[in-house]
Amino acid sequence: MHRIFVTGGAGFIGSAFVHLLLAEQADVEIVNFDALTYAGNLENLTGLDDKRHKFVKGDICDHSSVMEALPHGCDAIFNFAAESHVDRSIASAGEFLRTNIIGTQVLLDAARERSVRRFIQVSTDEVMGSLPDASLELFTEGSPLRPNSPYAASKAGAEFVVRAARETFGVDTVVTRCGNNYGPRQFPEKLIPLMIANAMAGQPLPVYGDGKNVRDWIYVDDHCRAVWLAYKKGRSGETYNIGARNELENINVVRSILAALGRPESLITYVTDRLGHDRRYAIDPSKAEDELGWSPQIAWEDGLSRTIDWYRDNESWVDHVRSGAYLEYYAKMYGHRLSGQI
Repeated sequence: MHRIFVTGGAGFIGSAFVHLLLAEQADVEIVNFDALTYAGNLENLTGLDDKRHKFVKGDICDHSSVMEALPHGCDAIFNFAAESHVDRSIASAGEFLRTNIIGTQVLLDAARERSVRRFIQVSTDEVMGSLPDASLELFTEGSPLRPNSPYAASKAGAEFVVRAARETFGVDTVVTRCGNNYGPRQFPEKLIPLMIANAMAGQPLPVYGDGKNVRDWIYVDDHCRAVWLAYKKGRSGETYNIGARNELENINVVRSILAALGRPESLITYVTDRLGHDRRYAIDPSKAEDELGWSPQIAWEDGLSRTIDWYRDNESWVDHVRSGAYLEYYAKMYGHRLSGQI
């Protein structure tokens, strides 16, 4: 039985990872540790096997809380916990530096104290900056770290403290860097769920600049399978870039969503570009394909269709997170348990 500690497991990617493992890996027990900030949602954990999954509310920057929740005999820590929205980091960077760097260091210290076998740091392609527009260049594991936003800088800093833990203390670490994820249960401040929610409501779809920024899109379950394989098969101290070879301009993503929902392109509204907006991301996943035996299973068209269907079928979830009603729901259902396990 694999006993694992998943941080950020009530967020978008973390909860997808938890759902996937419990569905596909019968020999896994999970302690799910999440601070339940605005993007962490207990509704994301509905329907999980309580016999193999335990949720604990806590902050990864709080060493005593981490140590109390971290199980003895833990095989791996998977660090999905992060402040992750670039716009929020531009407005206020402090929380990003605290959670993404200090929090990662606290987890690494806990891993050493509890003799956790392996530490998986879930990072992002954004640490490598921006690629030239209209070029054939791809991010590789050897690409220099050139973060251009406070968020990306904080994730690059996290990678450095992971490296230091390995070089100084011999912690068994693996880093994964992924492109833009999409799929069910993503908080609607990110491009795809924001556009889906606005289109369903008949509201304007705000598109930064000229809309031609390129991202490498991957369905969230494909990313999660790669992270699991990095734990199982990855070489200690290595980094693995995870991408679906699916480069798309933002404007074309938006148009695809409008077409699927039968909404007019007149809803597209171009707005002032984000400060320091990276122009293009594109990943070479050859190392993950060759060493981990991984490849994406969900094609873009299928993944987008599944995602749109989920948001259409779960409008109450969308309404909760967009209106703030989820906070009331949480206080009513779980407020008396705020300080401990749920």
